[in-house]
Amino acid sequence: MFAISSNTNFLQDIKSFSDLMKFRLSFFVVFSGVVGFTLATLDFDLLVLLWFSFGSFLVTGSANAINQLLEEEYDLKMKRTMSRPLPSRRLNGIQAGIFAIVAFLIGSFILMFKVNLYTCLLSATSLFLYAFVYTPLKRVGPIAVFVGAIPGALPPLIGWVAATNTINLFALILFAIQFVWQFPHFWAIAWVLDEDYKKAGFRLLPSDGGKNLNTAFQIMVYTLFLIPLGLLPTYFGLTGINSAAVTTCAGVLFLAQTFHLMKDCSNDKAAKQIMFGSFIYLLVIQIVFMIDRV
Repeated sequence: MFAISSNTNFLQDIKSFSDLMKFRLSFFVVFSGVVGFTLATLDFDLLVLLWFSFGSFLVTGSANAINQLLEEEYDLKMKRTMSRPLPSRRLNGIQAGIFAIVAFLIGSFILMFKVNLYTCLLSATSLFLYAFVYTPLKRVGPIAVFVGAIPGALPPLIGWVAATNTINLFALILFAIQFVWQFPHFWAIAWVLDEDYKKAGFRLLPSDGGKNLNTAFQIMVYTLFLIPLGLLPTYFGLTGINSAAVTTCAGVLFLAQTFHLMKDCSNDKAAKQIMFGSFIYLLVIQIVFMIDRV
């Protein structure tokens, strides 16, 4: 009986720390980094890629843990987040803090000595911007979305640096695509969770925080920019014509979703479709880029 109880507690602890580091989000971030890594060179070292993935996962998990440490009192006010490890008391602040520090130190050590110094520095910069700049700015205003878009767009660029130890035009193009993508993605989430966010004092929507036509229009404009940006890898020779065709179709379909929101700004379902559509769009173009590169 004791053994069963211990095993149960152990599994619960694993689940709590997994939630603390936002496992799925961390995995998605690492995947974006892997895309940049594999696009940088066809003759890559698999062992370095694995070290990069593991180190990035730990640093990203640390950033997410710090984010939850800083927002514990606000997470407690929102229905979506009140069950997270800290507000639900599954973990305490000391446990979360130790986890964040250890994960960051181990992840940074791996990136510095198994990958390269620039990858380590860029990853640390991303953590700082996300945890210590973007997080407090969420209660200030929509400027937080611009700041948050920087660490959100860094993973493919960091992956490129991990593979080549340099930043070039192609790395910047990958950064630019994911940077612009952040805006419709963030704003769609903020639209859907507007009531919850208001309870915590988060102000992420543009146009004075309104769920209105002006905000919907801005979501449409940034989504529109993704169509020509998606063609840049083909234009500069990183990928072929197949990826250009697929990214254009994906961009047009993604853009079409924004018109539904503009047509009816009271329709939260349309904003939710944009939110999920943004994930599908980015995943599709990243996979197509990798396939076309090969």
